[in-house]
Amino acid sequence: MDLSFLAVTFLAALAMGGVVYALFYPLLSGQARAEKRRKEFAGPAAARSVDRDAQNRVKRGEIAKSLKDIEKRQADRSKVSLETRLLQAGLSWSPRKYYIVSAIVSVITALLLLMVSGNKYLGLAGLFIGAFGLPAWWLKRAKTRRLKKFSNEFPNAIDVIVRGIKSGLPLNDCLRIVANEAQQPVAGEFRLIIESQTLGLPLTEAAEKLFERMPCAEANFFGIVLAIQQKTGGNLSETLANLSKVIRERRKMRDKIQAVSMEAKASAAIIGSLPPVVAILVYLTSPKYIELLWTTQAGKVGLVISAVWMLIGVLTMRKMINFNI
Repeated sequence: MDLSFLAVTFLAALAMGGVVYALFYPLLSGQARAEKRRKEFAGPAAARSVDRDAQNRVKRGEIAKSLKDIEKRQADRSKVSLETRLLQAGLSWSPRKYYIVSAIVSVITALLLLMVSGNKYLGLAGLFIGAFGLPAWWLKRAKTRRLKKFSNEFPNAIDVIVRGIKSGLPLNDCLRIVANEAQQPVAGEFRLIIESQTLGLPLTEAAEKLFERMPCAEANFFGIVLAIQQKTGGNLSETLANLSKVIRERRKMRDKIQAVSMEAKASAAIIGSLPPVVAILVYLTSPKYIELLWTTQAGKVGLVISAVWMLIGVLTMRKMINFNI
């Protein structure tokens, strides 16, 4: 047999084997199946990534919408009625009772000023002060005192809710525990939330009513957290734990600022009390010397001007030493 024929046959067979190897090796080695599996895995992963991004966009949109709704409702509640002010002060009075008490205080104040001074204009001023000044001041003071008690106790109530949720209790049961075990006024406010739910009001709206009765940042944060969590989901216990931490840090900062500003407040009190104290001492030692201030026309004008400037100075110092957190 010719050697050249054998060589050509061998080379043709080798070429044919190379072609067959190149065509069928991926199938025989499993490389095609691996590549197919990679494509099958990468396809759903990309789809899941796209779905996750879409879900995140939807969630952000829902959060933004919730915040806009809450801001709109708060803007609508900017005008506070007398009934709401009485609730904020913790009073169960009706508006009629408040007006009756204001009228009684007005008459008593006018009679006292008229008896002390003998001036009918001061008596008329006493009517105005007793009717609009003293009741409103007392109502605002009661509201501030109640808000302070609520702010001090509210973080403890949130911690109770967080521990209850982590232990597996429903949120409503945690609210009932706070309503039964917490101190006033927190217990009473949470009891009103539970009663509102019993009457069919959703939890988010009941929490918003809490902010109406307790117009402080802590109650507002609590309502926002519940509203957002209900619409977007998430770990409620972790969110409330962070809220409790933020509230405690705010209280620490408030106490620190109050401690640092005590020196300025003491200085302002001394400066503000110096003129009346000096006037009283001068009157006790030399009454005829200072009587010219209210017995002469020039003295009366000077007294009015001095009182106005003293009021401006006191209000300016109060603005400088008070900080809102």
